[in-house]
Amino acid sequence: MTDEQIAMRDMVRNFVREEIIPHAAEWDRQHIVPKATLEKLGGFGFYGVGIPSEWGGAGADFFSYLYLTEELSYGDAGICNTINATNSFANNVFAFGTEAQKERYLRPVAEGRQIACMLLTEPQAGSDAANLRARAELRGDRYVINGSKLFITSGATAKISLVIAVSDPAAGRRGISAFIVPTDTPGYTVVREELKLGHRTNDTCQISLENVEVPAENLLGELGDGLKIALSGLETKRIVVAAQAVGVAQRAFDEALRYSQERETFGKKISQHQAVAFTLAEMATDLECARQLYYHAGRLKDAGVRCVREASMAKLFASQMSERVCSAALKMHGGYGFLNDFPLEKLYRDAMVFQLYDGTNEIQKLLISRELLSNR
Repeated sequence: MTDEQIAMRDMVRNFVREEIIPHAAEWDRQHIVPKATLEKLGGFGFYGVGIPSEWGGAGADFFSYLYLTEELSYGDAGICNTINATNSFANNVFAFGTEAQKERYLRPVAEGRQIACMLLTEPQAGSDAANLRARAELRGDRYVINGSKLFITSGATAKISLVIAVSDPAAGRRGISAFIVPTDTPGYTVVREELKLGHRTNDTCQISLENVEVPAENLLGELGDGLKIALSGLETKRIVVAAQAVGVAQRAFDEALRYSQERETFGKKISQHQAVAFTLAEMATDLECARQLYYHAGRLKDAGVRCVREASMAKLFASQMSERVCSAALKMHGGYGFLNDFPLEKLYRDAMVFQLYDGTNEIQKLLISRELLSNR
């Protein structure tokens, strides 16, 4: 690690332990994060980690972002999702936006003044991202967007969004475009905030787009670039999900290790029972394997090397590992692990979704197998 990476990791680690962990359980129960906490995270440069400083970002490398992700998820995976969704918007506008779009829409996000979201998923279009029904019709100098989106991270709290919609139904996958849409635009409506098993500290919403009008200059990239833009960061996102999964599992492991050295049965600490000690050894090994997988994929990404297989392997293994480790940690606490007085039940709930978003684990297996077979 470089001095800069160590400094960022330590800054996040201290913030998480001082200002998130003491409140995470209560925020989870109330389904909130205080505005002041989000503003502090924005002030640290966490909304535009990889965006150059000239546009208001932190100008950090991808590996620093992975460290940040693991440390934030150690404290609360839902808050980390808010950060990740905002960074996804920022990265897309930086990569595909005009100078005017960057000045107007990227800078406020990268400087930590606005939370952002991305509207891609639809009821019939999850893993099948190209099967969109939302429409964007050019009328004069404006696009009019109609459709419905769901599972939108920060759909209610975000001030700016990136909407993926069909601009040319006859063109198939090449007829999908991306549009920058302020969330206070008339017709952008939060239909409902979903009640979830975990990640309760960010809002996940169903959004209705009814005659939402945006200027033609809000088209991001070229007409037909929408699917390319939406899918361009999937390798990155899958490595990030792996880092999230490791962060949650690391917290569960630390809680289990601590408890095993405090709890006594039959006259000795439970860590001195071979069954418990061996379980801890397996948990630690699982964690290190997952961390090294995402480190490897992250290094390849930073080097500009294609890493579809490695990113999918990291996401697949880490998400499964997180469920295993959190389950084992909960069981090690016995009945206490089942109570919300202890953090294990929350960590277990938060771990469950890593196998679902940014490509289900079945999709990861499909991608890995394709990569293996294509190289024969």
